Amino acid sequence: PPGFPLRLVYGRPWSAGCSARPTSGSPSASPTATKVTSSSPAPAGGVTWSNARIPIITGVSTFLGVIANATELLLSKREKKIRLEKLNIIIGVFFSEAGTRLLTYFTNYDPEIEDLSRKLAITSEWSEKEFLTADKLLRTHDYNIEANRVEFEELNRFLQGKSTLFLRLMENQNLLEHESFTDLLRAILHLKEELLSRDTLTGLPDTDYTHMSGDIKRVYGILTPQWLNYMRYLKSSYPYLFSLEARVNPFNLQRSPVVRS
Repeated sequence: PPGFPLRLVYGRPWSAGCSARPTSGSPSASPTATKVTSSSPAPAGGVTWSNARIPIITGVSTFLGVIANATELLLSKREKKIRLEKLNIIIGVFFSEAGTRLLTYFTNYDPEIEDLSRKLAITSEWSEKEFLTADKLLRTHDYNIEANRVEFEELNRFLQGKSTLFLRLMENQNLLEHESFTDLLRAILHLKEELLSRDTLTGLPDTDYTHMSGDIKRVYGILTPQWLNYMRYLKSSYPYLFSLEARVNPFNLQRSPVVRS
């Protein structure tokens, strides 16, 4: 066949293009015997199976690589979505057990709460635009605390009663990826330790109350943006949970869980 360098002529190998010269006496030396030549010599650089399989294998490898990358990307997105959902569940537990109550304490000590209340009256009608506006507002809020209004004993009892919750949250591996929430828990634990370390929380110098108010301010400033993000998440994903949280909104001075309309 074409492309092969040798031809068998009369049972012997010959180079392509050479004539076959039968010897006398040979049984095949007959008038019908003709000169055998290569019908189609192999062109220089012609495509053979050895050469063709290289691009085929390369193409298959590239295709498999694309499929593998696409599969890995899909799995990565799915794993990320699952981790995010677990994280939001943990954050929901925090606000249900402690976060919302803490914010209620802090807003009672904020001298600017009336103005803040009007701007953070979150309802089911809020769109992403309102949430973005509120986020910008919280970035510039001072989070001041009036030390003379703080009920340190009550706050201390509440925080000490949530010690197990805070420690369990700090141990949760899913929260390691959420740096701002980890900072919040760290600030809460510090405030709890400050209150616990004193034998009494009454009759202390004003300088000490100012110091502890600074610790409250730190927690308040980290907690509030986390609460806003949590409310945004509930509104888009769990409207029935959002309904209750909106009714007990810590920034709403007329808050009540009772449904009146």
